[in-house]
Amino acid sequence: MRKNTSLALLAILAATLLVACGKKESAPAAAAMAAPAPATIVVGLDDNFPPMGFRDEGNALVGFDIDLATEAGKRLGSEVIFKPIDWNAKEAELSSKRVDVLWNGLTITDARKEKILFTTPYLENHQIIIVTDKSPIASKADLAGKVVGVQDGSSAIEAVEKDSATAKSLKELKKFGDNVTALMDLSIGRLDAVVVDEVVGRYYTAKKPGEYRVLEENFGTEDYGVGTRKDDTELMARLQKALDEMKSDGAAAAISTKWFGKDIVKK
Repeated sequence: MRKNTSLALLAILAATLLVACGKKESAPAAAAMAAPAPATIVVGLDDNFPPMGFRDEGNALVGFDIDLATEAGKRLGSEVIFKPIDWNAKEAELSSKRVDVLWNGLTITDARKEKILFTTPYLENHQIIIVTDKSPIASKADLAGKVVGVQDGSSAIEAVEKDSATAKSLKELKKFGDNVTALMDLSIGRLDAVVVDEVVGRYYTAKKPGEYRVLEENFGTEDYGVGTRKDDTELMARLQKALDEMKSDGAAAAISTKWFGKDIVKK
C-alpha cells in the first residue's frame, strides 16, 4: 500500500511540474497578445488618389480610406498619422519603416504578396479604360497604335501587361506620377486613353459630365487590401479584427455610402 501510495504521489508531482513548465513557456506568447496597441500608426498613401485619399479645397486629407483608417485607429486606441509618399516607392517606404501601413487603394497581387502582408479584401475594383467623349475608341482592339496613360507603380500597369495582345499593340504605355495628371493629358489630347482604378476613374469623370467616356471592356477585376510588413503580424491581426468589426457593425457601410452613395464594401 505504501509503495503504491508513493508511486501515486510521484506521478502527481510530475504532472504538477509539467503543468507549471507549460505555463512558463506560454507566458511570453500570452504577454505579447496582451500587449497594448501601438500609440501611433503611420499610414503611407498617395494624397492625389480620389476618392480613396486626397486633398480637399482646404488642403486637408480626406477620402474613403482616410475615414476607414481613422475609424480603425479609434478602435485600436492608436493615433493614425497619414504620410503622403511616392506611391511608386511604397514597398521601400514600408520595409524601411518610414511607414507602418499602406492603406490607399492598395491592390492585392501575387507579386506584392511576396513583400507585403495583406488583410482580407475590403473592396473590389476594376481597371477601366477612359477615353474622351468624342473619341472613336470603342474597345481594347481600338487601342492599337495608341498612347495609353497609367499611374506609375499602380496595378494598372500589371493589368495591361497581362493582356499581352493589347499591350503589344500599343504605341506607348506612358506612366504618370498620379492619375489626375494622366486624365488632364487625356483631356488636352496628349493621350488616347487612360487605364485607371474604377473607384478613382468614375469619381473623377462624374465631376466632368460629357467630357469622358468609360469603355464597356476593362482589364480585369482585383481586390483592395491593407498592407503591413511581412513580420508585423501583431499589427496585422489588430487591423484585421478592426476591419471585420467595422464590416459587421455597419461602420464600413456608412463610410462607403458617404463616398460612393451605396455600400460597396466586400464582406
